[in-house]
Amino acid sequence: MNVEEKLALIKRNTEEIITEKELRELLEKKKKPIIYWGTATTGKPHIGYLFPALKIADFLKAGFHVKILLADLHAALDNVPWTVVEKRYNYYEKIIPLLIKSIGVDIKELEIIQGSEMQLKPEYMYDVLQMSSQVSVHDATKASSDVVKISDNPKLSGIIYPIMQAIDEQYLDVDCQLGGTDQRKIMVLARENLPKIGYNARIEIMNPLIPGLIGKKMSASDEKSKVDLLDDAEAIKKKMNGAECVAGDPDNGVMAFLKYVIMTIKQDNKEKFVIKRDKKYGGDLEYKNYE
Repeated sequence: MNVEEKLALIKRNTEEIITEKELRELLEKKKKPIIYWGTATTGKPHIGYLFPALKIADFLKAGFHVKILLADLHAALDNVPWTVVEKRYNYYEKIIPLLIKSIGVDIKELEIIQGSEMQLKPEYMYDVLQMSSQVSVHDATKASSDVVKISDNPKLSGIIYPIMQAIDEQYLDVDCQLGGTDQRKIMVLARENLPKIGYNARIEIMNPLIPGLIGKKMSASDEKSKVDLLDDAEAIKKKMNGAECVAGDPDNGVMAFLKYVIMTIKQDNKEKFVIKRDKKYGGDLEYKNYE
């Protein structure tokens, strides 16, 4: 795979890259770049995780080494009880690699890292304190506003969260970070502030978010908004039948999942998407792509 082919694969189903020029230069000079995707081990993983899993598969195919940060401390900072953080981590550690493996990609260049193993080291916390002296409360709160649960009386943990995520890029020793568009403010904070404490700014790659089946966001805390990875067929059918999907309006969770997950898998497998339909209505419909 040449640079242009790698770049096209990486850009597929992404919303923004900061910056594409830096990404191209990275692909030209480094044989095996390193990227990380992080997830706080909060609620149970749902089908929305298939989207970043497919992007991770793209990076593996493009010759990247991929690190997955299971951010157990970030989960605690986002109000997950400390008593259950370890149990949540253990669950994620088992299910996330299986999710990516199920796509059919070679995972020998996939590495799972527990956040607390790295983030409690003295040198890491020293750099968190260093950056905290560079970042205002206003900027830290703004950066975390789309990710952390912010109340009228926010906790200090929500301000620490984005600073730690910025420092993660250095201590994971990566070239790029992959995340949803809800991570943009934190990624920009990292790019602006890592150089202030002597580290390089990283390339930030964002994928769009898949809306919930009901509402704008697929949330682990809202059962009706998502399909859990462990839901049985009956539960999935019930949730899909109750999903918001207005005829003629593609801006909903069902169509987004079809576009970014199902059609991507179909195209990679060189398969068509088939809608079964009675012959009296014209027979089956077949689609090669979403458009």
